[in-house]
Amino acid sequence: MFGVSMPYRLLTALLGSAALLVTVANAAPPAPAVSKADMAAHQKMLTLDTHLDTPEHFGRPGWSMLDGHAVTLDGTQVDLPRMKAGGLDGGFYVIYTGQGDLTAEGYRYARDFALKRAVDIREMVAAHPDKFELAFTAEDAARISKGGKSFVYQSIENSWPMGEDLTLMQTFYQSGVRMAGPVHFRNNQFADSSTDPKGKIWNGYSPLGLRWLAEANRLGVLVDVSHASDEVVSQSVALSKSPVIASHSGARAVFDHPRNLNDALIKQIGDSGGAICINSVYLIASAAPSPERKAALEGLGRPPRDEATQADIVAWMAKRVAIDKQFPPTRANFDIFMASMLHTLKITGPKGVCVGADWDGGGGVEGLEDVADLPKITARLKAEGYSDADIEAIWSGNVLRLVGQAQAYAKKVAAK
Repeated sequence: MFGVSMPYRLLTALLGSAALLVTVANAAPPAPAVSKADMAAHQKMLTLDTHLDTPEHFGRPGWSMLDGHAVTLDGTQVDLPRMKAGGLDGGFYVIYTGQGDLTAEGYRYARDFALKRAVDIREMVAAHPDKFELAFTAEDAARISKGGKSFVYQSIENSWPMGEDLTLMQTFYQSGVRMAGPVHFRNNQFADSSTDPKGKIWNGYSPLGLRWLAEANRLGVLVDVSHASDEVVSQSVALSKSPVIASHSGARAVFDHPRNLNDALIKQIGDSGGAICINSVYLIASAAPSPERKAALEGLGRPPRDEATQADIVAWMAKRVAIDKQFPPTRANFDIFMASMLHTLKITGPKGVCVGADWDGGGGVEGLEDVADLPKITARLKAEGYSDADIEAIWSGNVLRLVGQAQAYAKKVAAK
């Protein structure tokens, strides 16, 4: 069985992700409107998100990053107009491959799929050179933003596509990848996942996974521990030659889910100089839909597959929106997202937190629907007493410091 890709992946998440179909015992009020002063402060900051699954839309006929879209129209959460509205200057665009078989055939499929996704990212940038620019170093973000363009870093979610040939990590590095995670929802050849129903097979990294970690350090690829088992997170912190990042994770104390990090792991990452980028999924327990809603969703059927056009997706989403209107779901909300962030901030301080909401990969909560809503985070942090300098560190400074540290170690090794 091979991995699942988009648009099927995101639209399937819309049917049942914890971010969207959840029970909220006492729903919090919507996030307050952002004041002019807060918006002005936000727009001055260099902002990035560490986990944009938007490349999964780049190959869809009729869809463009330059057009304005809406979650209720086609399920997407990121495009250039909404990035500008939300003050998002750029981020890490994800090369995602859903986990499949650990076989020669599986590895070939995953390799080709991931390389195609990397090409999709570069082609999007090449098609709009006045709007986007690829970023490769920590310093590139500010330079590109000052030039009036949006910066595009690349990351790998799930290193299954590297198979057992770690020279492929250098191939991806040369294409622009500057962050990578070893594993996704299921165990693979490198490491244990936090969510594999079969349980652990390696009790952390595999022997090949330890070589994967060393190669990431050698090249200057920032190690991403999101989706990894607790043992892999601890081993990454202990063994990585530069601090690690959790590009899209939450606080387990807010919602006890294995994808989230417990306080001890949060402290380990923060104390070592790393950072946790707060996710907007896995925030509260999933709720079974009402019988009427379940029947309506089953009648709608699964979303269109990868060969679907934009028109196909829009037609399917119109039916889905009608179901939501007739049988409204209950959802997680902005206050719960902020509870996860504020809890993590109490443990690590502002130098250990960043933002990776999992846009276009199942993220989004009530009050934080797409990237146009990002100024609400700045407003809440200011209301909590954090300074503009602290908030900008959360938005970009911490991540860029980690990218720089990973690259500095690689340069040190290369100079020997």
